[in-house]
Amino acid sequence: MIPTEAITSENLNSLLFYFTVMGLLLVLAIFVRLKIKIFKKYFIPASLIAGILGLFLGPYGAKLFSEEMVSTWGALAGILISVVFAPMLIGMKKEKQDGTGKLIARHLIYSYTGSLLQISIPLIVASLILIPLFDLNEMFASIIEVGWAGGHGTAAGMIEVYNDLGWTDGASLGVTAATFGIIIGIISGVIMINHGVRKGYTSIIKKSEELSGSNDSDVIPIKAQKSNSVNTLNPDLVESFAFHAGLISIAILIGWFIQQTIALYIPGIPLFPLAMIGGLIVNLVISKTKYVDMIDVNTLNRIQGIALDFLVLGAVASIQIPIVLEFAVPLAIITIITVAVMIWYFYFLGKRFFPKDWFENSIVHYGAYSGVTAIGLMLLRTVDPEMKTDAAKGFALRAPFYSPILGGGLITSIIPVLMLNSSSLIIGVSALGILVLLLVVSKLFGLFEKPQSPQSNEEKVSSQSKRDIV
Repeated sequence: MIPTEAITSENLNSLLFYFTVMGLLLVLAIFVRLKIKIFKKYFIPASLIAGILGLFLGPYGAKLFSEEMVSTWGALAGILISVVFAPMLIGMKKEKQDGTGKLIARHLIYSYTGSLLQISIPLIVASLILIPLFDLNEMFASIIEVGWAGGHGTAAGMIEVYNDLGWTDGASLGVTAATFGIIIGIISGVIMINHGVRKGYTSIIKKSEELSGSNDSDVIPIKAQKSNSVNTLNPDLVESFAFHAGLISIAILIGWFIQQTIALYIPGIPLFPLAMIGGLIVNLVISKTKYVDMIDVNTLNRIQGIALDFLVLGAVASIQIPIVLEFAVPLAIITIITVAVMIWYFYFLGKRFFPKDWFENSIVHYGAYSGVTAIGLMLLRTVDPEMKTDAAKGFALRAPFYSPILGGGLITSIIPVLMLNSSSLIIGVSALGILVLLLVVSKLFGLFEKPQSPQSNEEKVSSQSKRDIV
């Protein structure tokens, strides 16, 4: 149950070398982003650029990097995801939020519907058409919610799950789906924003010229630089980062023991969502003591961010191109279907869940569940630069009730296991049934309303001009 094998010094030296090459790629990608403006314009993170560079220089490209090195990067990604998830609930405090219950409920149910759509529709389509037509694995369509709503982090974390369940192709396909999702999310999001401004859907921005681009410098000037974490302990006692890394380690250790216990009954449950539960247990214990002030959430975020950058790099660089090409046709079909579903999710459901500022409230979810949370916030910032709407607030407050469950949470991680124990059709139909039930409940509680007919900005300007003439 507890590992006892020694790791040889040769293996450790190899790991150190492989990791330093990852650092080299990341720094190189930073300068690529600084010099090539299109990457900045479309908010492509340096970690993704570094991963693509590693892919081009790897065994399926220039062959500068060995297959052993690249496969180790992929394995590291599966480990680092636990470091990303473990601190998510550490440092969380109960805060009274007067008058925000309905806002949180709207955002929470809208989040659930987004993930449930990415589970149900792809699984149903795959089971009825793609799996029999292309002789695919039963778990094929699970890569959509894993890669889109979950993102690269979850896709990397699921590598071990797919391998343990006997579907090694799922590792590369999940990360590929995540890469497609982030690119589609950025491009389609920008198109939808420009269309929304012209049609008058946006509440803050009324003209295309007012749209907020990324005018901020990637390199923060010295005078504008601010501390993004603080020391909570005297350095003579311990380095604050080391203490917070220790808390994360305890959370992962608790999650590991939970995983081993569950594996006695249900094998295949990954470590990373259980590490998050371990973090919750750590938080519950320490929050009852006077030592709770020793926790700095920003420090945890820094450690989480470091792990996530190297995770994305390793996951993308380890994509096996031959596998992606082998599944190119069904992957393209399921991606197109998902795009159509997400557009319906944005325009149809978004208008009904958010009677006020529907575009701003919906676009942050669309970006997050197509790419990653950063893309959703980027699209929101484009149409609401000063965060005048409640979109950012509602999106943030719903996170503790959504992230542990779907979009990379516990349910996401066990979907492949459930599919093997039943079928993709049963899980897909079940997810669709839960989705319909959520919509019915939302309607009964007044959270799902008929939208008002919008008036385009051009019509508004025309009407104002007529009034001015009169």
